[in-house]
Amino acid sequence: MAISLPSSSSPFSTLSLSRKPLPFSCSLPKSPIKTKKFNARIIAYKAGLKSKQRIQKINEEVSPHRAVSAVRLLRIEQGGAFADLLSDKGRGAAENEMAYVERTLGFRTRDLEDRDLRLVTDIVGGAVRWRRLLDHLILSLCHEERTFREMEPLLLQILRIGFFEIVKLAMPPYAVVDENVRLAKVALRPGAGNMVNGILRKLVLLKETNSLPLPKIEGDARAQARALAVIHSHPVWMVRRWTNFLGQEEAIKLMNWNNGDPRFCLRVNTSRGYTRTDLVEKLEMLKVPHEPSPCMDDFVRVQTGLQTVIQAGLLREGVCSVQDESAGLVVSVVDPQPGETIIDCCAAPGGKTLYMASRLRGQGMVVAIDVNKGRLRILKETSKLHNLDGAITAIHSDLRLYSEKTNLKFDKVLLDAPCSGLGVLSKRADLRWNRSLEDLEQLMDLQDELLHAASGNLP
Repeated sequence: MAISLPSSSSPFSTLSLSRKPLPFSCSLPKSPIKTKKFNARIIAYKAGLKSKQRIQKINEEVSPHRAVSAVRLLRIEQGGAFADLLSDKGRGAAENEMAYVERTLGFRTRDLEDRDLRLVTDIVGGAVRWRRLLDHLILSLCHEERTFREMEPLLLQILRIGFFEIVKLAMPPYAVVDENVRLAKVALRPGAGNMVNGILRKLVLLKETNSLPLPKIEGDARAQARALAVIHSHPVWMVRRWTNFLGQEEAIKLMNWNNGDPRFCLRVNTSRGYTRTDLVEKLEMLKVPHEPSPCMDDFVRVQTGLQTVIQAGLLREGVCSVQDESAGLVVSVVDPQPGETIIDCCAAPGGKTLYMASRLRGQGMVVAIDVNKGRLRILKETSKLHNLDGAITAIHSDLRLYSEKTNLKFDKVLLDAPCSGLGVLSKRADLRWNRSLEDLEQLMDLQDELLHAASGNLP
């Protein structure tokens, strides 16, 4: 390729987006010739353009953790995300969240720092957990019920964030008002910011005078259950069920437990040669508060600092996994022994599968079946990370169909079928607002109304 360029400038000083002819001539041969240096410069030039375009979209005034929290809450409401940010992708997870912000709001904020990630986790989890109470307060401070019912989704998420920060996190109120007003103005429009300003300032005054508009626990059992459901942010049907079976005092204790800070457990990956002592030493180096599990030898309890563990790469490096002791107890009941063939019938995402495979000590096989292809893929990836892919056979299938087509024998069968998840509400706050459970609540309300109407007609 023959190219003539002005000697006084670089090849890119004359490149532009206009239709004017470029000030150089070239004669192309019939067959293409690689010009690595020239192509590399063009790639660098294009990357520079993209970088400049990205920089132009950055908004330095908007709080990054609030922007990410608002978008993530929006995605949770629409069924596209979970409430937690637990991920072993490290900084990649933060970049992924900011990409969602850019696609949804049309701008980026400054990059998320570790402190921002922890705040996002606290705010998103808390706003989901306390959604019923927050919505009750927002509705109470709107001029009309219609204003709340017709509120656009993003504006509602911004208000939930502000209410949660003021009511539950006790953040400096006027800083919360200022930051959320700014987010509403930039992400939506000035009028939305004015609305957020007015509602949040009302909340601040009520909070300072200890006069939040909370429902009173009075009336019949049904009315009391509705009041408790708002105050403790649980579905009414749960409150009524637990009150009927346990009594009101025990039901309140259970709801307080669900609303408390969740405790997580780490299981050491013995298949890669690590011991619980090794894991404890790493946690001490990271200054993460912990205590050994009193009932499971491979587990360590962690009350706070799980994001620190994740950011340090302990999950990514295969040192440990996040797994509840209750799941470990299930495996201890199965009691896998070297040389056995075990089938896990509802395996994904694979915590119990991995633990069983590690206890086979390289001798035997765990057949993992699940109907969810995406979650099964996570199991496969994690098994490689834990050096257990040789002891696990993953099969994408509906167990009912697989059993009809296959005639295999196993030493042991684990069938831990999907359930309501009520036992893990402290860790999975979004489960309490499961749509199918909300349908159940409506059915119970209808049943109550029918029984009430029928009892009124009885002599």
